[in-house]
This record gives sequence, C-alpha cells and structure tokens, in this order.
Amino acid sequence: MIAQIALYAGIFLTVLGLVGLAACIRKAIAVKRGEADGSSKSMNRLVALNMGAVGTAFFGLALVTVGLLLR
Repeated sequence: MIAQIALYAGIFLTVLGLVGLAACIRKAIAVKRGEADGSSKSMNRLVALNMGAVGTAFFGLALVTVGLLLR
C-alpha cells in the first residue's frame, strides 16, 4: 500500500516537474526571439522556476525509486 502511494506520488511529481521544465523552455525561447521581456527580474524568475521544476522532478524520481524498492 505504501509502495503504491510512493510510486503514484512520484509519478505525479515527476510529470509536474517535466511540465515546469517545458514551461521554462517555452519562456526561454520566447525571450531569445524577442517576444517576451528579457529583463533581469524576469530572468531571475525563470531561473527560480527552472530550479523548482528540476527539484520537483528529482524528488518525484526519488519517490518512484523508493516505491519500486518497497514493492
């Protein structure tokens, strides 16, 4: 039971992190093309979003690993 909860929670967090990374990529491409604001404050927010997305995906993958080991 705990293994399944850890596994599904990990899958959810991993997908959430990947969605966040996709959003970062889209925003960075828009800034590169000149379609979006490339100010320092905007870039700092983008870096923070990127770090949060990577951390979320990492934590999700760790939970998936724990869920699979507990099976």
